[in-house]
Amino acid sequence: MKRICVVGTGYVGLVSGACLADFGNHVICADIDLDKINKLKKGIIPIYEPGLEEVVKRNVEKERLFFSNDVAESIRDTEVIFIAVGTPPGTNGEADLSIVFKVAENIAANLNGYKVVVTKSTVPAGTGMKVKKIIEQKAPKGSEFDVVSNPEFLREGSAVNDFMRPDRVVIGSNSERATEIMKTVYRPLYINETPMVITNVESSEMIKYASNAFLAVKISFINEIANICEKIGADVKVVAKAMGLDGRISPKFLHAGGGYGGSCFPKDTQALVKTAEETGVQNLVVRAAIEANDYQKHVMVSKIKELVGDLKGKTISLLGLAFKPNTDDIREATSLVIIEEMLKAGANVKAYDPVAQEATQNVFPNITYAKNAYEAAKDSDCLVLVTEWNEFRELDLPKIKSLLKRPNLVDCRNVYNPEEVRKLGIRYLGVGRGYSAINS
Repeated sequence: MKRICVVGTGYVGLVSGACLADFGNHVICADIDLDKINKLKKGIIPIYEPGLEEVVKRNVEKERLFFSNDVAESIRDTEVIFIAVGTPPGTNGEADLSIVFKVAENIAANLNGYKVVVTKSTVPAGTGMKVKKIIEQKAPKGSEFDVVSNPEFLREGSAVNDFMRPDRVVIGSNSERATEIMKTVYRPLYINETPMVITNVESSEMIKYASNAFLAVKISFINEIANICEKIGADVKVVAKAMGLDGRISPKFLHAGGGYGGSCFPKDTQALVKTAEETGVQNLVVRAAIEANDYQKHVMVSKIKELVGDLKGKTISLLGLAFKPNTDDIREATSLVIIEEMLKAGANVKAYDPVAQEATQNVFPNITYAKNAYEAAKDSDCLVLVTEWNEFRELDLPKIKSLLKRPNLVDCRNVYNPEEVRKLGIRYLGVGRGYSAINS
């Protein structure tokens, strides 16, 4: 059991802190946001993440998990400090590390014994060395500490499970002492023989960016294949299935759709491109994936226009606003591009999402928000399935058709079988499902 401070109670910090407490550690989640800390003390979870509330409640009751807005005291009271603050994109796409460095300064000012400083935030290679230099310069002379990189691989919507049952744990450390302490922090996983990748700090930092960039490239690739499939009458779902049976490729992330979004892929790919530029290395593949992803979101807009024609005065209804199911995160979501383009074209927009409507209202307060999928479909000229929430997978399509003003369906996630939908008299466009679908 280790005494741990997690600085930052955002998505990564809160999930990591709660799960580390569940491993038996004594964890203080610290944040300068007093309102957020007070809510957490009352059991109010600021993000939507399945299973997180239960983990937080359990560990608070067991007196293993605590919340504090006194970051300095929390640092002094613990031996392992995780930096889990935001690294938003800067003006040129680079990761903004200003908050990370402020935390490093705070750690330096409160070193009262040997500490392991762990960067959990997603940071470019070389950040660990910068954090180390800041602490060396600001800390009292003779202070003992080590800086470790421990990147997160949490998928929104399944983050708790990802932390508890990870594919691997990456520890970047140049100190045997710090490495052994990190193994103790993750003792339940270490005992269960979860793969532990022990490497240097720079490699650890690069692993995170390389992993996310590869998955983003894979998504953009299958989306481009889907666009070709549409023009030649092929079905991308069959193509992707056959591709995925090849052990060298695997079926994961070979699902054509409206493009990726969220807090990770868009930000991390941009940051990797920026890192490549700064080191004088070309990064043509990742740069192309970014451009392809932006293009793919506008392809969904083109599908709506193809079915509806002139959008002025028409009503377009979206099912799903979050960038993926099981989250309320709308950052870089395809839905935002669709809504913006529909409004520019003079259309009326209705939308429904099980959990992301409040977040979307902050961006688009003047569109109409429905209570369910059927209310959204009523009197609409086109229904657009944007996010594949489970409740959208078994819609009563005859009822949907009866509610629509015009029987048009754009399926951005290929949830439905084109043939079955067309038999109901609904004009259907999926993603890469064969261009003949609209005319049959």
